Amino acid sequence: MRELPILAEAGQGASHAGIEAKGLRIGHNGGALLDVAHLALTGPGPTMILGPNGAGKSLLLRCLHGLIAPDAGTVRQDGQKLGAAQRARQAMVFQKPVLLRRSVAANLDYVLRRRPLGRAARKARIAELLAEGGLAGKARQGARSLSGGEAQRLAILRALAAEPRILFLDEPTSALDPAATQAIEMMILRAARRGTRIVMVTHDIGQARRLGHDVAILHRGRVVEHGLAHDLFAAPQTDTTRRFLAGALVI
Repeated sequence: MRELPILAEAGQGASHAGIEAKGLRIGHNGGALLDVAHLALTGPGPTMILGPNGAGKSLLLRCLHGLIAPDAGTVRQDGQKLGAAQRARQAMVFQKPVLLRRSVAANLDYVLRRRPLGRAARKARIAELLAEGGLAGKARQGARSLSGGEAQRLAILRALAAEPRILFLDEPTSALDPAATQAIEMMILRAARRGTRIVMVTHDIGQARRLGHDVAILHRGRVVEHGLAHDLFAAPQTDTTRRFLAGALVI
């Protein structure tokens, strides 16, 4: 896959949402599935969350989005405790896209109908979104008949239609070929440049290098390292991070 442009100018002039977790803990059978003392995501992003299987990456994402209530700790967005008002400015796309049983265009219209837009404005916005995702010729096609890459692009477009301040992505390209992956990565970069705060779980170190402004490494539910992508990849500060990035077994 060819290298994507670096996000050096990401969101210049845009106000990026910040999200912060303190004392976040989810326990199970006397142990901890998630134990995050402090994680502050305040830069422009994208933030890439990496770690071995079972590290708690997806669980952390669900806590930050408010889908799962932690046993202890708090999540704040722009300084405010995470609640309904904050969650309304977030969106999340899962590893396996969940699409409505209707046309591609109608999936987008479902979201736009909840915004103060007239019919003509909705139609124009749908056309813009479809063009953005390379789906302009599939507006009337059933959403569930799309290919895997197309379905994931539609899921991301539908999330972006709500104009979220923060978009959480849980391994959105894990089952896709290189061409489909690149198309989605370009969508993510464009959204980030427009000011959407991206927080993304990935198992792909190369992808984290291509997209990440900052990177958080999780292991056994804990954030073992968090820093600017360039610095972390060039000089990891913990043995766990060094071993993970080298492809060694991390237990």
